[in-house]
Amino acid sequence: MAVEVTGPMHERYDEILSAQALDLIGLLHRELNPRRRELLDRRRARVEQIAAGGTLGFLPETAAVREDPDWRVAPPAPGLVDRRVEITGPTDRKMTVNALNSGAKVWLADQEDANTPRWENVIGGQLNLLDAVTRKIDFTSEAGKSYALRPDEELATIVVRPRGLHLPEKHLLVDGERTSGALVDFALYLSACGQLQLDRGQGPYFYLPKLESHLEARLWNDAFLLAQDRLGIPRGTIRATVLIETFPAAFEMEEILYELREHSAGLNAGRWDFMFSVIKTYRTRGRDFQLPDRNSVTMTVPFMRAYTELLVRTCHRRGAHAIGGMAAFIPSKDPVVNEQAFAKVEADKRREAGDGFDGSWVAHPGMVETCRAVFDEVLGDRPNQLDRLREDVSVTADQLLDVAATPGEVTEAGLRNNVSVAIQYLAAWLRGTGAVGIFNLMEDAATAEISRSQIWQWRRNGVVLDTGAVVTTELVTTIADEEIAELTDDPTAYADARQTFLAVATADDYVDFLTLPAYERMP
Repeated sequence: MAVEVTGPMHERYDEILSAQALDLIGLLHRELNPRRRELLDRRRARVEQIAAGGTLGFLPETAAVREDPDWRVAPPAPGLVDRRVEITGPTDRKMTVNALNSGAKVWLADQEDANTPRWENVIGGQLNLLDAVTRKIDFTSEAGKSYALRPDEELATIVVRPRGLHLPEKHLLVDGERTSGALVDFALYLSACGQLQLDRGQGPYFYLPKLESHLEARLWNDAFLLAQDRLGIPRGTIRATVLIETFPAAFEMEEILYELREHSAGLNAGRWDFMFSVIKTYRTRGRDFQLPDRNSVTMTVPFMRAYTELLVRTCHRRGAHAIGGMAAFIPSKDPVVNEQAFAKVEADKRREAGDGFDGSWVAHPGMVETCRAVFDEVLGDRPNQLDRLREDVSVTADQLLDVAATPGEVTEAGLRNNVSVAIQYLAAWLRGTGAVGIFNLMEDAATAEISRSQIWQWRRNGVVLDTGAVVTTELVTTIADEEIAELTDDPTAYADARQTFLAVATADDYVDFLTLPAYERMP
């Protein structure tokens, strides 16, 4: 059977769903999908082992990789030498122009957590990327505002984040099987824009999300080799930065770099997904792995500090960039809110730059200058601080696992915030919007995941709130209805989001990713 497109073919979709792209999707699916499914099974098996009393640690079977002082990743690729500020955001037309024009060095063009996998977003986002590369994206909004790209030398470098390996694409079938959303996003961008980016003096660059092991990095490396050979692109042209945003991956950072070394562009520290993964991985192990209110878990708590310090040490030892976490704040019309938020963001970026990170993330163009100013102070005219090896850092497995030392409590306010944010986000997600401003923060799927996971964990552990109330299904349901009433006089507006949220937050069995059942609700 051939590759089958079951989604509607709108105007210009043939430019993305070309014969070359469909051929590459077919190749990647047939060669790699069995391995992808096996790796997902390995994830589940590891959680079962931990539930039975096992734990995470540095792998004895890969000790030789960690102990070999000589290997390095490829040198930084054109457009990825200086990464002091990176902006993230979905690939809608307006964001594409604003992100590229923002003054950031890199734009993480997000087909994952800041996007929803509606068919129109999957293909429409690729069209916007193609139009950006070919400078055909200038447009005027319905309100009459014009959007136009600055000169090429002033634009951010495009780095595309495909979906995670766990997500399917139901509108593209190979031999009757659903394809991998990750490999589809990768193949479509590479086919449409890979050679064009090379012609512009850069290359096809990617951010790889939610990896849990070096074996998953190996699968991606094999995908890169297959794709480059099929399209006639030189090996090593593709570069990938891996998000270390799962608990298991924190113990395999060096091995992940090793597997991708000719294609590696570094590692990134992803806060919310990392916390989500801590809960998911150790969800049955009681209060030693229970987190307090999510907004009180800062990057300076012991286990998060160990993770980020190890990330910088690992990257710089191997010649790879270390990119810091997200500043999710959206500038407000309230000057008091702005003053407090900007001070927090500046302090966070100052810590990262001081620790040796080569750059950091922002979610809004209004935060680019704040982040850049901090890194300018540390870097000066240097493009990065790869020469800062952080040989003073030595992190043990016990330090990475020391979640119990996290200060803070579980409060009713924290519970209400989790419920409200998750429901508001899911309502937008189901309508097709993946990046949502809520309470002056730019939220994406990672926020909803940590919110519902904390509630699941608190309920399972029978946590007592600061008010004396116990977290139960009944309490969560009541709060959900109260929070919806604060948002609207018409609760039916949030009916689907409420149902989806309660299904994953209060179920007896933990759902690995809330986007999986939510995706089945999409056309």
